Amino acid sequence: MNRIIRVRTKLIRVEAVISATLLCALAMLTLSMSASAAPTPPPPVLSSPEQYPPAKSITAMTATEQNDFFAAISRLCGQAFTGTLAVDTSGSDRFADAQLLMHVRECSDTQIKIPFYVGADASRTWVLTKTGGGLLLKHDHRHKDGSHDDLTLYGGHTQQLGSAHTQAFPVDVFTQALFIELGYPQSLTNIWEVFIYPDTFTYRLTRAGFEFKVVFDLTQPVVSTKTPWGHR
Repeated sequence: MNRIIRVRTKLIRVEAVISATLLCALAMLTLSMSASAAPTPPPPVLSSPEQYPPAKSITAMTATEQNDFFAAISRLCGQAFTGTLAVDTSGSDRFADAQLLMHVRECSDTQIKIPFYVGADASRTWVLTKTGGGLLLKHDHRHKDGSHDDLTLYGGHTQQLGSAHTQAFPVDVFTQALFIELGYPQSLTNIWEVFIYPDTFTYRLTRAGFEFKVVFDLTQPVVSTKTPWGHR
């Protein structure tokens, strides 16, 4: 009888050891699974310069050829020059019989304003602007009281790099919509061009069956006291 009791006691002890071992293993497994399931900590916060690098200037985003072209005109800032009508297939004598004068009047790092005077008519100002994607040429037309003409701010944007001496401005979509609204369907394919060389500045407009070109003499600057309508 005592022998049976001793055997049972040993079995109970063995069972206790096995149970304790199993519980320890289970606890270790649980801890391991908990550690592996823990969320990955977020990456360190970037510094402001890393998150938001400094923006490039409009000039830095502009192609070299266009920057050089813009700079060549900027160097004329403050000067005025007389022009000659080289081509006008419209048959009008409006430009042929008038004194033609351009004045590189207002200049900044991104925009140049050039009034184009036709005799006493000071309604026209060419506006050349860097956009970051190229150059934009607009025509600011005003009345004597300074108010805008209905046909104003038309023009085009460069679609090619051009060169330091010449840039082309095919008609933009805003201008096409304006021409349609005001009844100028013949102008929907307009291309404006500007040429700048040491001795000459040329403004040219072409479309199917039409050409207009004025050439200004840069070798003989003149004094201009005129003010374009709507500008100070």
